[in-house]
Amino acid sequence: MAKYVKNRQYGYFVPQDKIESQVQMLDHQQIAGYSVGIIYIEDVYYPFVPGNVVNAYSYDFPVRMRGVPGLDIDRLFAADDSIADDIIKLGEHMIQYEGIRALCSACGFFGNFHSEVAEALDIPVALSTIVMVPWIRSMIKPSQKIGILTADASSLKPKLFKSCRVGDTSDLIIKDMRHEPNFSAILEYRGVFDNAGVHQEITAKAMELLEENADIGAILLECSDMPPYAYAVQAATQLPVFDYITLINFMHKACTQKPYCGWI
Repeated sequence: MAKYVKNRQYGYFVPQDKIESQVQMLDHQQIAGYSVGIIYIEDVYYPFVPGNVVNAYSYDFPVRMRGVPGLDIDRLFAADDSIADDIIKLGEHMIQYEGIRALCSACGFFGNFHSEVAEALDIPVALSTIVMVPWIRSMIKPSQKIGILTADASSLKPKLFKSCRVGDTSDLIIKDMRHEPNFSAILEYRGVFDNAGVHQEITAKAMELLEENADIGAILLECSDMPPYAYAVQAATQLPVFDYITLINFMHKACTQKPYCGWI
């Protein structure tokens, strides 16, 4: 796979600089213009409101989305080892034929396979928002903790943290949304939920984090379905809030540096 990456042209396209120069594409590449590829669970059934990772309107730039064949929530949450091979195969296709420059996912529990996939692919990989934990730690006081809201705390196991290169978890305070009346519709394939109800549940759970832990310095929304409510969490907690869109925007910016222009 390395030969495809080696032969690609990688950089901002400024037409006036390319008039008399050759432009090269990867052999067999069929489409272009995607910085970040996003893999998702193929078998789900609930609304994807703006802000959700798999709602294309969540971004100011094009993203390439593909479902992992045969993958459902139960299999992913169980961290079936065979999923890694499926992700790597799909990632290689997206690199070689679709030109993606980085790979992300639309569920934090893809993080169980982060290290394995990052080792196999020749592009930056971030399969879970948990990879941001060391970064967040470096920005808050050493004495402060990180509050994490997750879809299912029972599935946030040591394997996932280790794969995302997070060793010590003693400063992570985790709250679960799995059993909330409205948010649980996402995990139970109900096909409908009360958006105002989800908004209230996530905000209330974030406030519980602070009420029980006054030393929290930042909130991480682990789940890809939570970014639509990040603004409400921030308004309620008055803290920096990190989520999947934070991560994907970061990856996009790193992979699409543009020339600066303007008056001096």
